[in-house]
Amino acid sequence: MKPFDLNGLKTYDLESRPSKVFYEDLGQPVAADTTVADWIDSLPRQLASNSLRCVRDHLCRAYEDGRTVVAALGGHVIKTGCAPYLIDWINRGIVKAVALNGAAAIHDLELALAGKTSEDVSASLHAGKFGMAREPADAFAVAARAGAENDLGLGAALGRYLEQQHCPYADSSLVLAAYRAGIPCTIHVALGTDIVHMHPHVSGAALGEASMIDFRLLCSVVAGMSKGVWMNLGSAVVLPEVFLKAISVVRNFGHNLDGLVTVNVDKQSHYRSTVNVLHRPADEGIELTGHHEILLPLLHAAVAGKLAARRPAPLTLEHAA
Repeated sequence: MKPFDLNGLKTYDLESRPSKVFYEDLGQPVAADTTVADWIDSLPRQLASNSLRCVRDHLCRAYEDGRTVVAALGGHVIKTGCAPYLIDWINRGIVKAVALNGAAAIHDLELALAGKTSEDVSASLHAGKFGMAREPADAFAVAARAGAENDLGLGAALGRYLEQQHCPYADSSLVLAAYRAGIPCTIHVALGTDIVHMHPHVSGAALGEASMIDFRLLCSVVAGMSKGVWMNLGSAVVLPEVFLKAISVVRNFGHNLDGLVTVNVDKQSHYRSTVNVLHRPADEGIELTGHHEILLPLLHAAVAGKLAARRPAPLTLEHAA
């Protein structure tokens, strides 16, 4: 067989060819004293950089338009030290509700009470000590009963419990920040998955009822999410499933969810967060893949920079004259 004869190959001008990358899309190095806002805008106009700016813009728009932004998070977000960024968003009125799985709530509680969390499972499991700390179980036993019996829900009851404890590390608690701000904080428990479920004085009936109240509260939050932003942060299973059911409930009642934007931030893509958060319920779904301890501080700084740039300059004596 002879080599293919390439003589007569049809060509065209490069200038006429459609392309995906242009000169103006290239990233630009910045000076050491560059602001965060300028640095974000200097990133390449490609792929994840575009996604980061898009999420920033949606969060700023939702805040300025008074729309609902929800942060739904798994335990790893708390463990990687990212609660302070979400707490700041709560205090600034950007985040209007938070939803946690049981692990996130436990890590949050431990940090508030003791200033530490994340047990060394391998070191304690074989000795039968894993998950046997008293204080988290005591807190959930009290909060679950109060949340169920007083129709508070688990999140609000745990926030009230933490407030009453005068925690030495109160400023680290997302649950307590939500309680103090008076915004919904819902905790969605999968029985048997959390360390507190191993303790005999923690009532499964109370946990279930308190968490069911929280689910119904979350449905009320989701019902008002037209043009809002739902952020799924590091929950691969529980919160994507909870979100999908809440969407179904509010759609069943005829609520308008037009313009809903969903965001998934995690170290890797997962089936449920991709399908149940990004694809099925939203008008627009955006994924940011990477480490929480980098992406969430970066996103927080990006939002802060853009909102600061939009504020009017302070009035000076010269302007007043």
